[in-house]
Amino acid sequence: MNKLLFGDNLKWLRDTKIFPDASVDLVYLDPPFNSNADYNVLFKEDSGADSQAQFHAFTDTWNWADAAQTYAEFVDTCENSAVVEMVTALRSFLKSSPMMAYLAMMAPRLVELHRILKPTGSLYLHCDPTANHYLRMVLDGIFGATNFRNEIIWKRRVGMSSAVHESTCFGTCTDILLFYAKSGETIFHPQYNLNDPDYQRYIEERFTYVDDKGRRFQPTSLVNPAYRPNLIYEYKGYKPPANGWMITKEKMEMWDKEGRIYFPKDKDGRLRRKSFADELKGMPIQNLWTDLPEINSQSVERLGYPTQKPQALLERIIGASSNPGDIVLDPFCGCGTTIHAAQKLGRQWIGIDVTYIAINLIKNRLKDAFGADVEFEERGQPTTFEEAKELARLDKWQFQQWALSLIDARPLREGDGKGADRGVDGFLKFYEFEKASSGAKPEKNRTPIQRRILVQVKGGGVKRSDVATLIGDVSNQKFAAGVLITLEPPTKPMREEAADAGRYKVNLLNEDKSYPSAQILTIEGLMGKTERLEAPPQANPFLKAEREGIQEKQQSLV
Repeated sequence: MNKLLFGDNLKWLRDTKIFPDASVDLVYLDPPFNSNADYNVLFKEDSGADSQAQFHAFTDTWNWADAAQTYAEFVDTCENSAVVEMVTALRSFLKSSPMMAYLAMMAPRLVELHRILKPTGSLYLHCDPTANHYLRMVLDGIFGATNFRNEIIWKRRVGMSSAVHESTCFGTCTDILLFYAKSGETIFHPQYNLNDPDYQRYIEERFTYVDDKGRRFQPTSLVNPAYRPNLIYEYKGYKPPANGWMITKEKMEMWDKEGRIYFPKDKDGRLRRKSFADELKGMPIQNLWTDLPEINSQSVERLGYPTQKPQALLERIIGASSNPGDIVLDPFCGCGTTIHAAQKLGRQWIGIDVTYIAINLIKNRLKDAFGADVEFEERGQPTTFEEAKELARLDKWQFQQWALSLIDARPLREGDGKGADRGVDGFLKFYEFEKASSGAKPEKNRTPIQRRILVQVKGGGVKRSDVATLIGDVSNQKFAAGVLITLEPPTKPMREEAADAGRYKVNLLNEDKSYPSAQILTIEGLMGKTERLEAPPQANPFLKAEREGIQEKQQSLV
């Protein structure tokens, strides 16, 4: 069963019920690179362009104060003495630097990933030049240097480099993939590229003949390099070479029936085999990947998530190092490119992420690309009211994002919970048309008008003034209506205040419908499906993934 897990991936990886030993076929991970930067999720405007408003996704900043305990526990409990020795040596060299904090976070996770890989499994770790040499040392300690397979260089950006004008170094336009095998039994399927320019040039220059079916071919020798008297025979008037043919007469007849033999017009010429261009797989992929499209502002697959990788990158990795039906794990799954590629290629998948924005984006992506019937199990998010209360107690910010997801509302407030949100925790977006007057143009030719519904989340006690504040914010900020999501049940005065706000009308397909101007929804009611949002059909706030099919038997990918 496919799984989407919310929470700290180290805790999940240590859960032996979810991840028993040798249970995963392929791991791809794209952890933060210690870039000391904040990353935001982009949303779409009505035009399809990026919204100027952004939503904080995660902070890629590490410090030793946060990592010291993790490091100490790892050194005390890790049974792999080689990797403990490696990490402690790095600690003596890197001291209490951010890089050491980053490695202290990565080491225990990599140990667990090695544990759960099958003997036939592989791991691909995506990193940049600032950390790859340290990570490779740690991986050598965990997997063993003999199980290192490749350092793959991926050209992630084309066009102008970052080193311009007064720069003090050459520009960086590549990332690195460290490819490790669990053992000598590891699965690997060579990959090919039919569209490589050098390959296309090779076809143009070498495959210059065309048969009666329009297939390009190259005549290749059928002469045996060694003397084979049993293969010396005449065929249809064509003399054999001195050493004999490479194939028996029976096979010559079979290839002749299949149209694979080239007959020169001159009987003194030599029979040759037709090597067809359309039967070649393409240029074999090496460890320098320059042929994959980048994710830029014009990319069709762009979903607005920070550090999003091209789907072709993951399809190549999954095609090379797994079989249909295998289990693919991404413990830092972000916007779900690995999951998308695995679903498309007929693999099972497990994704883990520590932000609700990522989990919800992935759910939307799967629905958009494959339809609503994609089956997967969700864990880590509250499934009972008591778990919801505990989340609200432990992490107000994550509770707010989770609560918004119950009605598919777009979050607004920054990730640290600070800033002037003006009472807006999230919002819903819908479209309506101006009511048609007599003789007006048809509905399909009129421009829709965007309207928004304000959403506020309350994880503590609530009172009548909260509803009054909601109604005031709706009016002041020109929202169509307001929704208050509460953990505690609303009081009777709160319900009366919401009812007194009245209803608003919306013209949908030239038909007026009305909805509450203010409504209160409880966490318990939404979870139990005894309450539901009353609102016009909503517009998906996320950039939309293209519709996909599932390729169950794909092995080699272009």
